[in-house]
Amino acid sequence: MAAFLRSKCSSVGRTLMGSLGNNLYGGVNSSVESVTRPSHCDAITQQIRTFIQMRTNLKVVDNSGAKRVMCIQSLRGKKGARLGDMIIGSVKEAQPRGKVKKGEVVYGVVVRAAMKKGRNDGSEIQFDDNAIVLVNNKGELIGTRVFGPVPHELRKKKHLKILALAEHIV
Repeated sequence: MAAFLRSKCSSVGRTLMGSLGNNLYGGVNSSVESVTRPSHCDAITQQIRTFIQMRTNLKVVDNSGAKRVMCIQSLRGKKGARLGDMIIGSVKEAQPRGKVKKGEVVYGVVVRAAMKKGRNDGSEIQFDDNAIVLVNNKGELIGTRVFGPVPHELRKKKHLKILALAEHIV
């Protein structure tokens, strides 16, 4: 597989050089197409940002006692969860004297996602990490504080208590 990827990358480099070489002899149109076309190597080196799906590790940004949660199920749909959606997760790391313990199955609301989300004004929002706030099965918060930035899209999903406790609303 690695040899196949290397051969693809090297052929892209050869086609770019070949078209630049042809440019010296008057092939202007072909070089413009090949320079503006994205190479296959870029998709390999960049991390693909997708939905929060099963087995995704998320950071917990409240003071419930959990540090890291692994997503078991997205309650949104088949593809996965986005900003403001509820998930079911398993606590993988927890603080010693917290409200939740390691191994517990908990509900959570996604407050930060690495996947881009478009807004009505044409801008896009994207966070560096995936983070959740833990809630009970009725939707009430387990913790009493929310750390870090939180998007205002949570208002549309009726998570007003999270917005009220957040340090910073983006």
